Amino acid sequence: MIRGTISLFRKLKVVFRGDYEMSGAIESRKAVKVRGIELGDGNAQICIPLVGTNKTEIIKELEVSLQKKPDLVEWRADFFEDLHDTKKMIEALSTIRSYVNDLPILFTIRSTKEGGNPIPLSEEKKLELIVNLCATGNLDIVDYELVNKKEDIHFVREQTNKYNVRLILSYHNFERTPEATVLMDKCIAAKENSADLVKLAVMSQSLDDVMLLMQVTQEAAKSTTLPLVTISMGKYGAITRMFGFVFGSTITFGVGQNSSAPGQIPVDDLRQVINIIKRATN
Repeated sequence: MIRGTISLFRKLKVVFRGDYEMSGAIESRKAVKVRGIELGDGNAQICIPLVGTNKTEIIKELEVSLQKKPDLVEWRADFFEDLHDTKKMIEALSTIRSYVNDLPILFTIRSTKEGGNPIPLSEEKKLELIVNLCATGNLDIVDYELVNKKEDIHFVREQTNKYNVRLILSYHNFERTPEATVLMDKCIAAKENSADLVKLAVMSQSLDDVMLLMQVTQEAAKSTTLPLVTISMGKYGAITRMFGFVFGSTITFGVGQNSSAPGQIPVDDLRQVINIIKRATN
């Protein structure tokens, strides 16, 4: 496994060698500090998703996942059956915080437009819930999609600033990998809307798609100060989850107990590969 990992990494380096300097491109960006970690400092931070449908399931996920020592956790609340009940949501978030202690919590209600589960909330009620959860002091990062209305994005930015919560503006495409210009435009839009981080998650149909996303990551790392989260989904996309940090992606998502997207890798395997790459490049 070690030989194969290093060999694949060297092939990727050849493809991207050009004028790219690994440390230089990353260090020129503005790192975002969230509790005990820095996002965008050149390291790969491993995030484990929580997708339980109720508090009992989430606790079981936490008991398994936290043994794997993630750097942060994501609560994918669009899976949660009591999403419409603000009191239960606040209680569930408080429970998550009590388990993770000082780990950053990323909160996401993924839109159905971008692969999320159907939810019993209007966009107005969804925004109201996000504000109520930010006000608890238990959230650290909110993920909100660029596909949403500009006025809603501005509202979320205003409220997350008010409660000192970081904002990821994200783009997901579960069907294909768009052209590089489209992906770069998403990065520009995130910056123009005052995001703290930008996330691109796209479906790969081939290795060419994976290479395209890594090229975009490399270019965006040079041209924007925003920390990046870039992921290819699917079989080929697993490569980006292991190697993406080398080209500038700051968060990678691994499986603790349950996955939230195609191509996620068990955390133990993911960490082993990342450590191999770090040793091979030092």
